[in-house]
Amino acid sequence: MAIESINPANGKTLRRFDSLTDEAVREKIALAAEAFRTYAAVPLEHRALCMRKLAAILEHETDDLATIITLEMGKPLHAARLEVLKCATACRYYADNAARILAPESIPTENHSYVRWDPLGIILAVMPWNFPFWQVFRFLAPALMAGNVALLKHASNVPQCALSIESLVRRAGFPRGTFQTLLIEARQVEAVLADERIAAVTLTGSEPAGRAIGAQAGWLIKKSVLELGGSDPFIVMPSADLDLAIETAVKARCVNSGQSCIAAKRFLVADEIYDVFESRFVAGMDAMRVGDPMKDETDIGPLATPRIVDELEAQVKAAVQAGARILTGGERMIGDGNYFEPTVLTGVPRTSAVYREELFGPVAMLFRVQNLNEAIAIANDTPFGLSASAWTRDPAEQQRLVSELQCGAVFLNAMVASDPRLPFGGIKHSGYGRELSAAGMREFLNAKTVVIASANGSK
Repeated sequence: MAIESINPANGKTLRRFDSLTDEAVREKIALAAEAFRTYAAVPLEHRALCMRKLAAILEHETDDLATIITLEMGKPLHAARLEVLKCATACRYYADNAARILAPESIPTENHSYVRWDPLGIILAVMPWNFPFWQVFRFLAPALMAGNVALLKHASNVPQCALSIESLVRRAGFPRGTFQTLLIEARQVEAVLADERIAAVTLTGSEPAGRAIGAQAGWLIKKSVLELGGSDPFIVMPSADLDLAIETAVKARCVNSGQSCIAAKRFLVADEIYDVFESRFVAGMDAMRVGDPMKDETDIGPLATPRIVDELEAQVKAAVQAGARILTGGERMIGDGNYFEPTVLTGVPRTSAVYREELFGPVAMLFRVQNLNEAIAIANDTPFGLSASAWTRDPAEQQRLVSELQCGAVFLNAMVASDPRLPFGGIKHSGYGRELSAAGMREFLNAKTVVIASANGSK
Protein backbone atom coordinates (compact mmCIF):
# COMPACT_ATOMS: atom_id res chain seq x y z
CA MET A 1 0.00 0.00 0.00
CA ALA A 2 1.34 3.44 -0.95
CA ILE A 3 2.10 6.09 1.64
CA GLU A 4 0.93 9.45 0.33
CA SER A 5 2.04 12.98 1.06
CA ILE A 6 -0.97 15.25 0.45
CA ASN A 7 -1.03 19.02 0.75
CA PRO A 8 -3.84 19.81 3.24
CA ALA A 9 -4.22 23.33 1.85
CA ASN A 10 -5.53 22.08 -1.50
CA GLY A 11 -5.82 18.29 -1.37
CA LYS A 12 -3.19 17.73 -4.06
CA THR A 13 -0.88 14.74 -3.82
CA LEU A 14 2.76 15.77 -3.42
CA ARG A 15 4.48 12.37 -3.53
CA ARG A 16 3.77 8.67 -3.11
CA PHE A 17 6.04 6.12 -1.45
CA ASP A 18 5.82 2.35 -1.36
CA SER A 19 5.66 0.86 2.13
CA LEU A 20 8.69 -1.19 3.11
CA THR A 21 8.27 -4.92 2.80
CA ASP A 22 8.57 -7.01 5.95
CA GLU A 23 11.93 -8.27 4.71
CA ALA A 24 13.19 -4.73 4.17
CA VAL A 25 12.11 -3.84 7.71
CA ARG A 26 14.04 -6.79 9.12
CA GLU A 27 17.12 -5.65 7.22
CA LYS A 28 16.84 -2.18 8.76
CA ILE A 29 16.49 -3.67 12.25
CA ALA A 30 19.59 -5.79 11.60
CA LEU A 31 21.49 -2.68 10.49
CA ALA A 32 20.40 -0.85 13.66
CA ALA A 33 21.53 -3.77 15.83
CA GLU A 34 24.92 -3.83 14.14
CA ALA A 35 25.24 -0.06 14.49
CA PHE A 36 24.49 -0.20 18.24
CA ARG A 37 27.31 -2.66 18.85
CA THR A 38 29.85 -0.04 17.78
CA TYR A 39 27.99 3.24 18.38
CA ALA A 40 27.62 2.67 22.13
CA ALA A 41 31.41 2.85 22.36
CA VAL A 42 31.74 6.08 20.37
CA PRO A 43 33.20 8.75 22.69
CA LEU A 44 30.67 11.21 24.01
CA GLU A 45 32.72 14.09 22.65
CA HIS A 46 32.34 12.72 19.11
CA ARG A 47 28.56 12.29 19.53
CA ALA A 48 28.39 15.90 20.74
CA LEU A 49 30.33 17.06 17.69
CA CYS A 50 27.82 15.37 15.39
CA MET A 51 24.90 16.76 17.39
CA ARG A 52 26.21 20.31 17.10
CA LYS A 53 26.69 19.84 13.37
CA LEU A 54 23.09 18.63 13.17
CA ALA A 55 21.96 21.81 14.93
CA ALA A 56 23.96 23.91 12.48
CA ILE A 57 22.42 22.17 9.46
CA LEU A 58 18.93 22.74 10.87
CA GLU A 59 19.67 26.44 11.31
CA HIS A 60 21.26 26.79 7.88
CA GLU A 61 18.42 25.01 6.05
CA THR A 62 15.50 26.29 8.13
CA ASP A 63 13.50 27.70 5.22
CA ASP A 64 13.74 24.56 3.08
CA LEU A 65 12.85 22.24 5.96
CA ALA A 66 9.99 24.48 7.10
CA THR A 67 8.54 24.40 3.59
CA ILE A 68 8.42 20.59 3.70
CA ILE A 69 6.59 20.73 7.03
CA THR A 70 4.02 23.24 5.81
CA LEU A 71 3.37 21.45 2.53
CA GLU A 72 2.82 18.11 4.27
CA MET A 73 0.77 19.04 7.35
CA GLY A 74 -0.37 22.61 6.82
CA LYS A 75 0.93 24.68 9.71
CA PRO A 76 1.73 28.32 8.88
CA LEU A 77 5.21 28.65 7.42
CA HIS A 78 6.42 31.04 10.11
CA ALA A 79 5.44 28.47 12.75
CA ALA A 80 7.25 25.73 10.82
CA ARG A 81 10.42 27.83 10.81
CA LEU A 82 10.22 28.20 14.58
CA GLU A 83 9.73 24.45 14.92
CA VAL A 84 12.92 23.72 12.98
CA LEU A 85 14.90 26.20 15.06
CA LYS A 86 13.54 24.68 18.26
CA CYS A 87 14.91 21.32 17.12
CA ALA A 88 18.33 22.93 16.89
CA THR A 89 18.04 24.12 20.51
CA ALA A 90 17.34 20.55 21.63
CA CYS A 91 20.40 19.29 19.76
CA ARG A 92 22.60 21.92 21.38
CA TYR A 93 21.12 21.33 24.84
CA TYR A 94 21.99 17.64 24.81
CA ALA A 95 25.37 18.22 23.18
CA ASP A 96 26.19 20.64 26.01
CA ASN A 97 24.63 18.70 28.90
CA ALA A 98 24.91 14.99 28.11
CA ALA A 99 28.20 14.61 29.97
CA ARG A 100 26.61 16.01 33.13
CA ILE A 101 23.47 13.89 32.81
CA LEU A 102 25.38 10.69 32.04
CA ALA A 103 28.05 11.15 34.68
CA PRO A 104 28.22 8.25 37.17
CA GLU A 105 26.46 9.07 40.46
CA SER A 106 28.45 8.19 43.55
CA ILE A 107 26.39 6.68 46.39
CA PRO A 108 27.81 6.74 49.95
CA THR A 109 27.91 3.18 51.32
CA GLU A 110 30.48 1.13 53.23
CA ASN A 111 31.87 0.12 49.81
CA HIS A 112 32.71 2.05 46.66
CA SER A 113 29.24 2.34 45.12
CA TYR A 114 27.90 4.26 42.18
CA VAL A 115 25.23 4.29 39.48
CA ARG A 116 26.24 4.36 35.84
CA TRP A 117 23.92 5.08 32.92
CA ASP A 118 24.08 2.61 30.04
CA PRO A 119 22.14 2.80 26.75
CA LEU A 120 19.45 0.17 26.18
CA GLY A 121 19.88 -0.42 22.44
CA ILE A 122 17.37 0.07 19.61
CA ILE A 123 14.52 2.41 20.51
CA LEU A 124 11.40 2.41 18.32
CA ALA A 125 9.82 5.85 18.05
CA VAL A 126 6.21 6.11 16.84
CA MET A 127 5.65 9.80 16.19
CA PRO A 128 2.73 12.07 15.15
CA TRP A 129 2.26 14.59 12.37
CA ASN A 130 1.39 17.76 14.30
CA PHE A 131 4.99 18.74 15.09
CA PRO A 132 6.66 16.46 12.55
CA PHE A 133 10.21 17.64 13.31
CA TRP A 134 10.03 18.68 16.97
CA GLN A 135 8.33 15.51 18.20
CA VAL A 136 11.11 13.47 16.61
CA PHE A 137 14.02 15.65 17.69
CA ARG A 138 12.96 15.82 21.32
CA PHE A 139 13.41 12.05 21.33
CA LEU A 140 16.25 11.82 18.82
CA ALA A 141 18.70 14.21 20.51
CA PRO A 142 18.78 12.58 23.97
CA ALA A 143 18.56 9.04 22.56
CA LEU A 144 21.56 9.42 20.24
CA MET A 145 23.62 11.36 22.76
CA ALA A 146 23.01 8.56 25.28
CA GLY A 147 24.41 5.96 22.88
CA ASN A 148 21.11 4.41 21.83
CA VAL A 149 20.12 3.96 18.19
CA ALA A 150 16.64 4.59 16.83
CA LEU A 151 14.04 3.51 14.31
CA LEU A 152 11.35 6.05 13.41
CA LYS A 153 7.84 5.10 12.38
CA HIS A 154 6.45 8.53 11.55
CA ALA A 155 2.82 9.43 10.82
CA SER A 156 1.82 8.28 7.35
CA ASN A 157 0.94 11.80 6.15
CA VAL A 158 4.44 13.23 6.70
CA PRO A 159 6.79 10.80 4.91
CA GLN A 160 8.93 13.55 3.41
CA CYS A 161 9.56 14.97 6.88
CA ALA A 162 10.56 11.52 8.09
CA LEU A 163 13.02 10.96 5.26
CA SER A 164 14.44 14.46 5.63
CA ILE A 165 15.22 13.84 9.30
CA GLU A 166 17.06 10.61 8.49
CA SER A 167 19.08 12.43 5.85
CA LEU A 168 19.94 15.24 8.27
CA VAL A 169 21.24 12.78 10.87
CA ARG A 170 23.49 11.05 8.35
CA ARG A 171 24.80 14.34 6.97
CA ALA A 172 25.68 15.43 10.51
CA GLY A 173 28.11 12.52 10.71
CA PHE A 174 26.25 10.00 12.82
CA PRO A 175 27.25 6.44 11.81
CA ARG A 176 25.16 4.52 9.30
CA GLY A 177 22.26 2.72 10.96
CA THR A 178 22.08 4.82 14.11
CA PHE A 179 18.87 6.52 12.97
CA GLN A 180 16.59 5.11 10.28
CA THR A 181 13.11 5.91 9.03
CA LEU A 182 10.67 3.07 8.50
CA LEU A 183 8.08 3.93 5.85
CA ILE A 184 5.59 1.32 7.01
CA GLU A 185 1.88 0.99 7.64
CA ALA A 186 0.40 1.01 11.13
CA ARG A 187 -0.31 -2.73 10.93
CA GLN A 188 3.43 -3.41 10.60
CA VAL A 189 4.36 -1.72 13.88
CA GLU A 190 3.36 -4.72 15.99
CA ALA A 191 5.90 -6.96 14.26
CA VAL A 192 8.66 -4.37 14.65
CA LEU A 193 8.04 -3.95 18.36
CA ALA A 194 7.89 -7.73 18.80
CA ASP A 195 11.37 -8.17 17.34
CA GLU A 196 13.66 -9.20 20.20
CA ARG A 197 16.31 -6.71 19.05
CA ILE A 198 14.01 -3.76 19.86
CA ALA A 199 14.74 -2.68 23.43
CA ALA A 200 12.04 -0.07 24.07
CA VAL A 201 9.39 2.12 22.47
CA THR A 202 8.24 5.72 22.73
CA LEU A 203 4.96 6.93 21.29
CA THR A 204 3.39 10.35 20.97
CA GLY A 205 -0.12 10.14 19.62
CA SER A 206 -3.73 9.29 20.30
CA GLU A 207 -5.09 7.42 23.30
CA PRO A 208 -6.08 4.35 21.22
CA ALA A 209 -2.59 4.16 19.74
CA GLY A 210 -1.10 4.51 23.20
CA ARG A 211 -3.26 1.72 24.57
CA ALA A 212 -2.20 -0.61 21.76
CA ILE A 213 1.53 0.14 22.02
CA GLY A 214 1.52 0.20 25.81
CA ALA A 215 -0.31 -3.12 26.03
CA GLN A 216 2.06 -4.83 23.62
CA ALA A 217 5.15 -3.37 25.29
CA GLY A 218 3.86 -4.54 28.67
CA TRP A 219 3.25 -8.05 27.34
CA LEU A 220 6.76 -8.12 25.88
CA ILE A 221 8.21 -6.57 29.07
CA LYS A 222 9.77 -3.70 27.17
CA LYS A 223 10.15 -0.16 28.44
CA SER A 224 7.65 2.30 26.99
CA VAL A 225 7.02 6.03 27.23
CA LEU A 226 3.64 7.38 26.15
CA GLU A 227 2.78 11.02 25.51
CA LEU A 228 -0.89 11.08 24.57
CA GLY A 229 -3.69 13.62 24.36
CA GLY A 230 -4.58 16.56 26.52
CA SER A 231 -7.49 18.82 27.37
CA ASP A 232 -5.54 21.50 29.14
CA PRO A 233 -7.33 24.04 31.35
CA PHE A 234 -6.59 27.76 31.13
CA ILE A 235 -7.68 29.27 34.46
CA VAL A 236 -8.17 33.02 34.89
CA MET A 237 -8.81 34.48 38.33
CA PRO A 238 -9.76 38.11 39.21
CA SER A 239 -6.22 39.20 40.15
CA ALA A 240 -4.81 38.22 36.76
CA ASP A 241 -3.35 40.68 34.27
CA LEU A 242 -6.48 40.42 32.14
CA ASP A 243 -5.04 42.03 29.01
CA LEU A 244 -2.12 39.61 28.89
CA ALA A 245 -4.30 36.65 29.86
CA ILE A 246 -6.75 37.24 27.00
CA GLU A 247 -4.01 37.84 24.45
CA THR A 248 -2.26 34.66 25.54
CA ALA A 249 -5.51 32.67 25.67
CA VAL A 250 -6.12 33.23 21.95
CA LYS A 251 -2.55 32.18 21.11
CA ALA A 252 -2.77 29.19 23.43
CA ARG A 253 -5.91 27.87 21.74
CA CYS A 254 -4.74 28.50 18.16
CA VAL A 255 -1.11 27.40 18.38
CA ASN A 256 -0.35 25.01 15.52
CA SER A 257 -3.84 25.75 14.14
CA GLY A 258 -5.23 24.29 17.36
CA GLN A 259 -3.60 20.90 16.76
CA SER A 260 -1.42 20.56 19.83
CA CYS A 261 -1.72 18.30 22.84
CA ILE A 262 -0.65 21.17 25.13
CA ALA A 263 -2.87 23.80 23.52
CA ALA A 264 -5.31 25.36 25.99
CA LYS A 265 -8.71 23.85 25.29
CA ARG A 266 -10.91 24.60 28.32
CA PHE A 267 -11.06 28.17 29.61
CA LEU A 268 -12.20 28.48 33.22
CA VAL A 269 -12.85 32.12 34.09
CA ALA A 270 -13.89 33.67 37.39
CA ASP A 271 -17.46 35.02 37.41
CA GLU A 272 -16.56 38.65 38.14
CA ILE A 273 -14.35 38.94 35.04
CA TYR A 274 -16.08 36.35 32.86
CA ASP A 275 -18.19 38.69 30.70
CA VAL A 276 -15.22 40.91 29.80
CA PHE A 277 -13.05 37.86 29.10
CA GLU A 278 -15.70 36.23 26.91
CA SER A 279 -16.30 39.34 24.81
CA ARG A 280 -12.64 40.05 24.20
CA PHE A 281 -11.65 36.40 23.75
CA VAL A 282 -14.32 35.93 21.07
CA ALA A 283 -13.12 39.10 19.33
CA GLY A 284 -9.58 37.74 19.43
CA MET A 285 -10.63 34.44 17.91
CA ASP A 286 -12.60 36.28 15.22
CA ALA A 287 -9.47 38.27 14.35
CA MET A 288 -7.36 35.20 13.66
CA ARG A 289 -6.49 35.07 9.97
CA VAL A 290 -7.26 31.72 8.35
CA GLY A 291 -5.73 30.96 4.98
CA ASP A 292 -2.77 29.88 2.90
CA PRO A 293 -0.13 28.55 5.31
CA MET A 294 2.66 29.63 2.95
CA LYS A 295 1.80 33.30 3.60
CA ASP A 296 3.45 34.94 6.62
CA GLU A 297 0.30 36.83 7.57
CA THR A 298 -1.68 33.60 8.12
CA ASP A 299 -2.42 32.71 11.76
CA ILE A 300 -4.31 29.44 11.19
CA GLY A 301 -3.70 27.07 8.32
CA PRO A 302 -5.63 24.01 7.23
CA LEU A 303 -6.07 21.05 9.54
CA ALA A 304 -3.82 18.16 8.63
CA THR A 305 -6.38 15.77 7.12
CA PRO A 306 -10.03 15.74 6.01
CA ARG A 307 -10.76 13.23 8.77
CA ILE A 308 -9.72 15.72 11.45
CA VAL A 309 -12.14 18.28 10.01
CA ASP A 310 -14.92 15.69 10.01
CA GLU A 311 -14.25 14.74 13.63
CA LEU A 312 -14.07 18.35 14.81
CA GLU A 313 -17.30 19.23 13.00
CA ALA A 314 -19.04 16.24 14.60
CA GLN A 315 -17.82 17.26 18.06
CA VAL A 316 -19.09 20.83 17.66
CA LYS A 317 -22.49 19.56 16.48
CA ALA A 318 -22.65 17.13 19.42
CA ALA A 319 -21.88 19.95 21.84
CA VAL A 320 -24.68 22.10 20.42
CA GLN A 321 -27.12 19.20 20.53
CA ALA A 322 -26.20 18.73 24.19
CA GLY A 323 -27.01 22.38 24.96
CA ALA A 324 -23.88 24.39 24.19
CA ARG A 325 -23.97 27.73 22.35
CA ILE A 326 -21.65 28.82 19.56
CA LEU A 327 -20.31 32.33 20.16
CA THR A 328 -18.33 32.42 16.92
CA GLY A 329 -17.38 30.02 14.12
CA GLY A 330 -18.58 26.45 14.34
CA GLU A 331 -18.36 25.46 10.67
CA ARG A 332 -15.93 23.94 8.20
CA MET A 333 -14.90 26.49 5.61
CA ILE A 334 -16.10 26.26 2.01
CA GLY A 335 -13.59 25.58 -0.75
CA ASP A 336 -10.41 23.60 -1.19
CA GLY A 337 -8.40 22.46 1.79
CA ASN A 338 -9.10 21.23 5.31
CA TYR A 339 -10.11 24.53 6.90
CA PHE A 340 -12.26 25.02 10.02
CA GLU A 341 -13.41 28.33 11.49
CA PRO A 342 -11.96 29.50 14.82
CA THR A 343 -14.75 28.55 17.18
CA VAL A 344 -15.83 29.40 20.74
CA LEU A 345 -18.37 27.28 22.63
CA THR A 346 -19.99 28.13 25.92
CA GLY A 347 -22.38 26.23 28.13
CA VAL A 348 -21.04 22.78 27.26
CA PRO A 349 -22.79 20.50 29.79
CA ARG A 350 -20.43 18.62 32.07
CA THR A 351 -22.58 15.55 31.52
CA SER A 352 -22.05 15.55 27.74
CA ALA A 353 -19.63 13.24 25.96
CA VAL A 354 -17.81 16.06 24.19
CA TYR A 355 -16.99 17.68 27.55
CA ARG A 356 -14.64 14.78 28.25
CA GLU A 357 -13.07 14.64 24.78
CA GLU A 358 -10.04 16.37 23.31
CA LEU A 359 -10.86 18.95 20.61
CA PHE A 360 -7.95 18.87 18.15
CA GLY A 361 -8.47 22.06 16.20
CA PRO A 362 -9.22 25.77 16.79
CA VAL A 363 -12.26 25.19 19.03
CA ALA A 364 -12.38 26.58 22.58
CA MET A 365 -14.80 25.78 25.42
CA LEU A 366 -15.55 28.55 27.94
CA PHE A 367 -16.74 27.91 31.51
CA ARG A 368 -17.81 30.42 34.17
CA VAL A 369 -16.55 29.49 37.66
CA GLN A 370 -17.56 31.02 40.99
CA ASN A 371 -14.26 30.63 42.80
CA LEU A 372 -10.90 28.88 42.81
CA ASN A 373 -12.40 25.72 44.32
CA GLU A 374 -14.71 25.31 41.34
CA ALA A 375 -11.94 26.16 38.89
CA ILE A 376 -9.68 23.44 40.28
CA ALA A 377 -12.54 20.94 40.40
CA ILE A 378 -13.44 21.49 36.73
CA ALA A 379 -9.80 21.58 35.68
CA ASN A 380 -9.29 18.13 37.22
CA ASP A 381 -12.61 16.77 35.93
CA THR A 382 -11.08 15.21 32.83
CA PRO A 383 -9.51 11.90 31.85
CA PHE A 384 -6.42 13.83 30.78
CA GLY A 385 -3.60 15.25 32.85
CA LEU A 386 -1.01 16.83 30.60
CA SER A 387 -0.56 20.46 31.65
CA ALA A 388 -2.33 23.61 32.78
CA SER A 389 -1.99 27.37 32.51
CA ALA A 390 -3.28 29.47 35.41
CA TRP A 391 -3.48 33.22 35.72
CA THR A 392 -3.45 34.87 39.12
CA ARG A 393 -1.18 37.25 41.04
CA ASP A 394 -2.38 35.95 44.41
CA PRO A 395 0.44 33.91 46.06
CA ALA A 396 -2.00 31.73 48.01
CA GLU A 397 -3.96 30.91 44.86
CA GLN A 398 -0.74 30.15 43.02
CA GLN A 399 0.34 27.69 45.71
CA ARG A 400 -3.01 25.90 45.61
CA LEU A 401 -2.94 25.64 41.83
CA VAL A 402 0.59 24.22 41.82
CA SER A 403 -0.23 21.60 44.45
CA GLU A 404 -3.80 20.66 43.50
CA LEU A 405 -3.91 20.61 39.70
CA GLN A 406 -3.61 17.02 38.47
CA CYS A 407 -1.21 17.27 35.55
CA GLY A 408 2.41 16.96 34.50
CA ALA A 409 3.13 20.71 34.32
CA VAL A 410 1.65 23.93 35.68
CA PHE A 411 2.48 27.28 34.09
CA LEU A 412 1.56 30.33 36.15
CA ASN A 413 0.88 33.53 34.18
CA ALA A 414 2.41 31.96 31.09
CA MET A 415 1.41 29.77 28.16
CA VAL A 416 2.30 26.10 28.34
CA ALA A 417 5.30 25.19 26.17
CA SER A 418 7.87 22.42 26.01
CA ASP A 419 11.49 23.24 26.79
CA PRO A 420 14.55 20.97 26.42
CA ARG A 421 15.63 21.95 29.93
CA LEU A 422 12.39 20.79 31.60
CA PRO A 423 10.67 17.39 31.87
CA PHE A 424 7.66 17.00 29.58
CA GLY A 425 4.82 14.50 29.99
CA GLY A 426 1.54 13.83 31.69
CA ILE A 427 -0.47 11.63 34.02
CA LYS A 428 -3.83 9.84 33.80
CA HIS A 429 -4.86 9.24 30.16
CA SER A 430 -2.21 11.68 28.95
CA GLY A 431 0.35 8.93 29.32
CA TYR A 432 3.39 8.13 31.42
CA GLY A 433 7.10 8.72 31.41
CA ARG A 434 8.89 11.92 30.51
CA GLU A 435 10.63 13.47 27.54
CA LEU A 436 13.29 16.20 27.53
CA SER A 437 15.70 17.28 30.31
CA ALA A 438 17.71 14.73 32.28
CA ALA A 439 14.49 12.86 33.11
CA GLY A 440 13.71 12.29 29.44
CA MET A 441 17.23 11.15 28.61
CA ARG A 442 17.24 8.63 31.46
CA GLU A 443 13.97 7.00 30.39
CA PHE A 444 15.96 4.90 27.91
CA LEU A 445 19.03 4.26 30.02
CA ASN A 446 19.86 1.40 32.35
CA ALA A 447 20.54 2.77 35.84
CA LYS A 448 23.19 0.18 36.61
CA THR A 449 24.26 -0.16 40.24
CA VAL A 450 27.95 -0.90 40.72
CA VAL A 451 29.40 -1.95 44.09
CA ILE A 452 33.11 -2.59 44.57
CA ALA A 453 33.94 -4.13 47.90
CA SER A 454 36.76 -2.61 49.85
CA ALA A 455 40.08 -4.45 50.17
CA ASN A 456 39.34 -5.65 53.72
CA GLY A 457 36.40 -7.68 52.43
CA SER A 458 33.52 -5.80 54.06
CA LYS A 459 30.11 -6.52 52.55
